[in-house]
Amino acid sequence: MKQLSTKVTSNAHGQDSSYFLGWEEYEKNPYDEIKNPNGIIQMGLAENQLCFDLIETWLAKNPDAAGLKKEGQSIFKELALFQDYHGLPEFKKALAEFMEEIRGNRVTFDPSKIVLTAGSTSANETLMFCLAEPGDAFLLPTPYYPGFDRDLKWRTGAEIVPIHCSSSNGFQITESALQQAYQQAQKLDLKVKGVLVTNPSNPLGTMLTRRELNLLVDFITSKNIHLISDEIYSGTVFGFEQFVSVMDVLKDKKLENSEVSRRVHVVYSLSKDLGLPGFRVGAIYSNDEMVVSAATKMSSFGLVSSQTQYLLSALLSDKKFTGTYLNENQKRLKIRQKQLVSGLEAAGVTCLKSNAGLFCWVDMRHLLDTNTFEAELELWKKIVYEVKLNISPGSSCHCTEPGWFRVCFANMSEETLDLAMKRLKEYVESTDSRRLISKSSHERIKSLRKRTVSNWVFRVSWTDRVPDER
Repeated sequence: MKQLSTKVTSNAHGQDSSYFLGWEEYEKNPYDEIKNPNGIIQMGLAENQLCFDLIETWLAKNPDAAGLKKEGQSIFKELALFQDYHGLPEFKKALAEFMEEIRGNRVTFDPSKIVLTAGSTSANETLMFCLAEPGDAFLLPTPYYPGFDRDLKWRTGAEIVPIHCSSSNGFQITESALQQAYQQAQKLDLKVKGVLVTNPSNPLGTMLTRRELNLLVDFITSKNIHLISDEIYSGTVFGFEQFVSVMDVLKDKKLENSEVSRRVHVVYSLSKDLGLPGFRVGAIYSNDEMVVSAATKMSSFGLVSSQTQYLLSALLSDKKFTGTYLNENQKRLKIRQKQLVSGLEAAGVTCLKSNAGLFCWVDMRHLLDTNTFEAELELWKKIVYEVKLNISPGSSCHCTEPGWFRVCFANMSEETLDLAMKRLKEYVESTDSRRLISKSSHERIKSLRKRTVSNWVFRVSWTDRVPDER
């Protein structure tokens, strides 16, 4: 008799992806400057460790928040006792205002339309449960975050149909790509319930353009389907550009309170912008009352602790802190991204021009032996096992072109990033040397064969002429 469910016995979780396998190899041999200087450097983890000093300074100046006190009096018992799944009102208000601040206060978020979840993983899965039946499909532009194969599909039974994007236009979403994905879903007899995008993009490190956002809103309007905009990297945009949310586009189109707006849902988290993945704070924002109600009930399976909410409500309510933090975080991200790009260029490697996120989309197509995904995986294995860098191959992100890799830069020190680039440069140079030697040897052999054939032809020709001269 079968004792375990198919969820337990199948590999639908996606743990066998090279994205997760790279993590496993890193955990077996993690780099440490003192204890293991020859270990694997983790460049496959999109973690923001650049501004912990700012948060720690704030905590030192606000001991009541960390000590679970209010006006000097302990509220430990109040926070430790049962809380319902709606969340602390003061935290939802502070979170809504923080989301508004990131978007330049151009749009507003109603705290009553926020559902708190244990991270964005839980938020995305909860939306799948709310919007799709098992076997229904969502369209996702490629390349996309490898974890979506787990988050969106594993427990919900939903399907993903890729919107194939190309390097020819910087992997931007086009109308033809959207239509082709929709038609492909129909050919597979899948009911399309919506489109899910990450903005800024993981793994590209780019913002969706207003053209793309307008295209997406028009598309879901025409098809009468949903749009989920995962905006967990919204506070990481650096440079001169401001982050543009799907909420901006709804406002520009005067669709804020329309039927279309009820089919647009935003996912947010404090894991990337504040660098707090361990706190497990995520959120769904929806204008659909039924979605908010159902998602709130589902959130009881993954709540944010009252202690965490209390601490972060105090932190996010300090407008002087949040303003300083966002500005400094963006400055530091820009500097660190530039350090990675410069190191890559010194190694003869380029990447997609980016302005957000904690990673770059790196072009290593010229290092492939052949233009195949098999060659990409071979290169990835060499980089992990020989160069000792864990990076994420494009195939794990469902990229349609071999040779692209996601490389993270915000989860390590400047010195460690310099070492990583030194290792990569040495590998590229040794690879170029081997290829040069191989090419030179091939040309010498080819030349020798040509001379040998020429001499043979000359001798034969000379021998043929001798009898005639006699």
